[in-house]
Amino acid sequence: MITSNWIYDAIIYTYALSLLFYFSDFVDINRRAKRMGTGLLIFVWVMQTVFLIIRMINHRDVPIFTTFEFMFLFSWILVTASLVISRFFHIEFIVFFVNLIGFALLIVNMLNDPTSSTALLEWEMMGNILSLHIFLAACGFAALTVSGIYAGMYIFLHHRLKSRKWSAAVRRLPSLERMQRSSLTASVIGVPLFLLSLSVAVVSVMLGERHELLLDIKVWFTIFSLGLYSFYFYKRHRGKMTGLHIAWLNLICYGTMLLNYALNSLSGFHRWMGV
Repeated sequence: MITSNWIYDAIIYTYALSLLFYFSDFVDINRRAKRMGTGLLIFVWVMQTVFLIIRMINHRDVPIFTTFEFMFLFSWILVTASLVISRFFHIEFIVFFVNLIGFALLIVNMLNDPTSSTALLEWEMMGNILSLHIFLAACGFAALTVSGIYAGMYIFLHHRLKSRKWSAAVRRLPSLERMQRSSLTASVIGVPLFLLSLSVAVVSVMLGERHELLLDIKVWFTIFSLGLYSFYFYKRHRGKMTGLHIAWLNLICYGTMLLNYALNSLSGFHRWMGV
């Protein structure tokens, strides 16, 4: 658990999963993923509404418009607005980034509750936030590794087929189309996880009042790496590059992520985290 309130934890986990599905639809028009994301987002809205009602009932003696209530209400409004946009205007780009802001607000807000008698100590809460950052980054890196492996297999198979060099290993490989699709799917999973991890990292820096760490090379190189993956998605969506060039671009993106990981030893942020 991140906090001492299971409803709040459930909201955060469900919200993160919803963002994952929305990103999948945003990148490659996946209606099934959009329906899953919308369903989870509706569930988030219901839990937030229930949380607010319980909050007002249990804390009638506390001013309702503390910083905690204001930020939580703001997040609830963002979720409501994104559902309206998704239903009537179908602008997935706006929906995803509005909810990314809403998710970040919930993370920031965890240290603002003045009424909870069972709240975790601030240092322990910070530790839990940093653990969430590490977990999201590890999952994202694993997904991008799978994507990179598929891209490498695509290049290998493409070369063997073009040179007409058949072998038992070649025959056991999946088709080029399947590998390209699997590589994209793994990237679609990994990139939003890294984006959420970066959001949590920035939030932890702000909560720890170490704003100078926002200028850390690790933070900016992570942004650059995610921007390169965004370029990969754009080129993949345009469909004007060959599958081989797309696979090479994917490997270049993964290479930047490997370099990004190597920068941990030079990162002031990770020394501050103790990682």
